[in-house]
Amino acid sequence: MEYHRTRDILRVKQLLGHKRIENTVLYTQLISFESDEYASAVAKNLEEARKLVEAGFEYVTDIEGVNLFRKKKVAGDRSNKRKSEGIEL
Repeated sequence: MEYHRTRDILRVKQLLGHKRIENTVLYTQLISFESDEYASAVAKNLEEARKLVEAGFEYVTDIEGVNLFRKKKVAGDRSNKRKSEGIEL
């Protein structure tokens, strides 16, 4: 969605062919703009993996003998940082 990418309401109005900005504003408010950004973390052993899962991370894959985890970032939320969650890897 163009508005999610640019935050340019006038460009979206033009692209959609709306005559009134109110229609474009309504349209952009009906859509949920979730972040596509993830915080990532690596676990080298079972204990580290357990801590990440408890902190809300989800397992993604195993690369070169380590487990890769991810957690969606929330706008303005700093809890995705491992240090603030008390996770030391």
